[in-house]
Amino acid sequence: MRLDVLNHGYRPGAKLLFAAVRLFSGRPLPDAAKVTFYRPDFYGALAKEFTHEAMRGPSAWSVGDRELMAAYVSKVNESAFCVGAHTATATRAYGDGARVAAVLADLEAPPVEEPLRATLRMLGRLTRDGEVGAGAMREVLDAGASPEQVRDALAVCAAFNATDRLADAFGFGLLSPEGYAAGAKFLLKRGYR
Repeated sequence: MRLDVLNHGYRPGAKLLFAAVRLFSGRPLPDAAKVTFYRPDFYGALAKEFTHEAMRGPSAWSVGDRELMAAYVSKVNESAFCVGAHTATATRAYGDGARVAAVLADLEAPPVEEPLRATLRMLGRLTRDGEVGAGAMREVLDAGASPEQVRDALAVCAAFNATDRLADAFGFGLLSPEGYAAGAKFLLKRGYR
């Protein structure tokens, strides 16, 4: 079900921005961006700041790693829009679509570094079950992830557990492969602001 709120109710400055994006890109602003402009004082401004810091702030994880985490959390949540968006962005960031596809198909099979694999495993458990215990955290640390990397991964997980639910609640429309690729290019250039 798509909520109609994404189609109206924006301030004049936001409407002008939407028109400029369409004019210069030839594409409408994606629903994920529109939701941050609707009542920005209530949700959008804080969500953009938190997500930008989680995805592009200082971290030992690469941008590709964090985009892969977002895609993986979104896959666990079965959020088709976010899986498509962050698979495309991780692919562009890594320059290796086969690697991204392999990880999303089978976390245990592809050639991925053990700290990242253990972290993705923990994020999947947290997303599915809503909690993880000390044992799961110990597995991640024993695999070679630092406490700071765990913190950073948890921030990505929090951002995309919220975003995935919004995507599904608002009925974000799926994009074409070209649309996801254009969004990935934008996210890698500008981030989440």
